[in-house]
Amino acid sequence: MIDINNRKLPVGIQSFKTIREENYLYVDKTDIVWYLVNRGNVFNYLSRPRRFGKSILVDTLEMHLSGRKELFEGLKIMQLEKEWKQHPVIRLDLSRGGACAETLRSYLDLRFKEYEQKYSISLPPTAQLADRFNAIITTAYKQTGLKVAILIDEYDSPLQHSWKTPEHEKCTEVYREVFAILKADDEYERIVFITGITKFTQISLFSVLNNLTNISFFPEYAAICGITEEEIQENFKPELEKMSIRNKWTAQETHDHLKEYYDGYHFREDNMVDIYNPYSLINALELSKIRNYWAASGATSLLPKFVDNMELRIGNFEKCFMMKNTLELSDVTGGGAELFLYQLGYLTIKESDEFGYTLGFPNEEVKQALYNMVLPALTLRKESDIQSTQSLLNRQLGLGIELDEKGKGLLDWKRME
Repeated sequence: MIDINNRKLPVGIQSFKTIREENYLYVDKTDIVWYLVNRGNVFNYLSRPRRFGKSILVDTLEMHLSGRKELFEGLKIMQLEKEWKQHPVIRLDLSRGGACAETLRSYLDLRFKEYEQKYSISLPPTAQLADRFNAIITTAYKQTGLKVAILIDEYDSPLQHSWKTPEHEKCTEVYREVFAILKADDEYERIVFITGITKFTQISLFSVLNNLTNISFFPEYAAICGITEEEIQENFKPELEKMSIRNKWTAQETHDHLKEYYDGYHFREDNMVDIYNPYSLINALELSKIRNYWAASGATSLLPKFVDNMELRIGNFEKCFMMKNTLELSDVTGGGAELFLYQLGYLTIKESDEFGYTLGFPNEEVKQALYNMVLPALTLRKESDIQSTQSLLNRQLGLGIELDEKGKGLLDWKRME
């Protein structure tokens, strides 16, 4: 019998090394990681919603490409990887780049200094960031004799946070200046892997890396982030049992509650695999409580920047249609509110045909998060408008939610039967 008290769930942990060395539970994705490195393209971009496991994926890639074989003992990759070469790895986390060009340049300057010290690179003080990046890549290759892995996490963070400010264009200039070198230095690169949430195609990395493959819709990577139904049953049976006991639910009721609130994401057009939000699922299993963990982590903060009059438009987002090229290729700034909501995780693929995708809300957690976000906007409207919009929300979201007579509070919060 498994001692539930000795099992550690990796709540909020993004370090693969920490998870493995400190015996946290790890949902094994290493076979997909191996496939990406050895069978995929050199230049790759993966889009997934916030808190969906992108950073732990990047960290796993770094440990694999660095040859840290000891961290992978007992995992699927051990049956696949035979060489375990120690490639030089350059890793950038642009979520630390702030919301303006100055902070972005400052972050890149600090990271480049670390790699310059590591490889004993000496350049004139006037050297530009692009020249320094080039020197790091080429020197790392020459010193080790192995091609360089370049991992860029949350590439779009400064672009998101500077959107609709004077700093946005200045940030894009930094992207164009610095990252064009990745294409020029392709002979030295083992893999370039970039993650993000929103896709700024015309004004950032995508404008200078036209050889970047968007793997976000590839069926072989549908489950590279997030947790599948099968993985829940394989990895979390003790936590599921504990949750059932604490809430006095049957095993089926526990499954159904988790599925209703956290499942429903799809990232491919055919034979769709259901994906659970990993952040919310892990938190729910850790605490044995159904709550809105994703929105509480700040998932709604960017919505007002990209979606106007959300309280009036929210009913249009359930079962909305989008052309394939729009969903897969378009810039977030020109693809409409639906594209932005899809990339953030508020909409997901429900159906597809030869013409495009039908989108809708993935689960109950998302519906409640959206309602909480639009509620303050409702309080600013006339009472007649409030009641009309409230009725629309209730009908479209399927939530038993009522405002008080002034539209300033909730009278009831229960699932409509």
